[in-house]
Amino acid sequence: MPCLCNRLQSAQKKTTGTEHMADVALTGIHKSFGSTEVLKGVDLNIADGEFVVFVGPSGCGKSTLLRVIAGLEDADAGEVSIGGRVVNALSPSDRGVAMVFQSYALYPHMSVRQNMAFGLTLAKTDKAEVVRRVLAAAETLNIVDYLDRKPKALSGGQRQRVAIGRAIVREPEVFLFDEPLSNLDAALRVRMRYEFAGLHERLKTTMIYVTHDQVEAMTLADRIVVLNGGVIEQVGAPMELYEHPRTRFVAEFIGSPKMNLIPAEVVEASTTGAVVRTAAGETVHVGVDAASAKPGQSVMLGVRPEHLTLSGPGDAIAAKAAFVETLGNATYAYVAVAGSAETLTVQLPGDVRPTVGEALTLHIDPARAHLFNDGGAAFRRRVL
Repeated sequence: MPCLCNRLQSAQKKTTGTEHMADVALTGIHKSFGSTEVLKGVDLNIADGEFVVFVGPSGCGKSTLLRVIAGLEDADAGEVSIGGRVVNALSPSDRGVAMVFQSYALYPHMSVRQNMAFGLTLAKTDKAEVVRRVLAAAETLNIVDYLDRKPKALSGGQRQRVAIGRAIVREPEVFLFDEPLSNLDAALRVRMRYEFAGLHERLKTTMIYVTHDQVEAMTLADRIVVLNGGVIEQVGAPMELYEHPRTRFVAEFIGSPKMNLIPAEVVEASTTGAVVRTAAGETVHVGVDAASAKPGQSVMLGVRPEHLTLSGPGDAIAAKAAFVETLGNATYAYVAVAGSAETLTVQLPGDVRPTVGEALTLHIDPARAHLFNDGGAAFRRRVL
């Protein structure tokens, strides 16, 4: 398995005398399509060898940003730097990147071997070198036995491996992936997430990955970039975003099921915590630095489904089960609370099964609660 990584490093050293550095720096990136501004001044630094995932809802600009890095779209303003060199004026083939798309885009009349070698053949690469690179990539991706098959004889996962192999043989400084697992079924996506993680571990190459699936982001990324409306909401390690979202948008987007939000108003506020009152008149302590909050201020109390409990530390709120899903390992209860237009989601152990209409008392641990002001900004949590 490690053979490709060693060969890649050896080839790079032969070419330059040193290992390539593949950090990516984006400065003030703007991009519009007609009157629609898609990217609104994006600044981002990605370290050499890092696995960074862009996430966000449809239309947030994540794929456009990836295409700007690749050179498939020109930035209207700003600078793209790869490995310390500004690449804005360079064509995609000269940027040292390789891109894998949602569509495999394999040539149906060519074998796997020919598909993987096609770009190198066009570049008039030495035939022996083409054979070496194709075989090395095939070994890494476990597709040696399929080299002489046509794409129609492969499964979806095997086709995706071929598309990745076609990128690997180029020995790029940066890999770019645009929703590469979207066309696969759920079980195969899980398997391919594992393979992507293993590929990065073996190649140690900078990888930038776009997805709308926050589960993919949480399981693959060294750092996640959350985009919203053409701007970066937050950048951080997966658990940093999960535990310390800076905005209500990030809090709702990261985590599955999404965070519950309960309208409330501030009763007391200080650097050591806050007390808020729900519409039903229940008071809840929250472990945040709320020095900037004022009594009477409208806020949103946030708590994740897995942090609402039927017993334990913290204040309690009354709820009524409206719908219950029993999944075996877990039970999801969708409950109604006074003053909230939306039902809350409660994740319970699989052997706990409330009945529809049952009255529940939900406990909120101050250490697990979040608080957001009316502008959507989070108050900094003091404890985990």
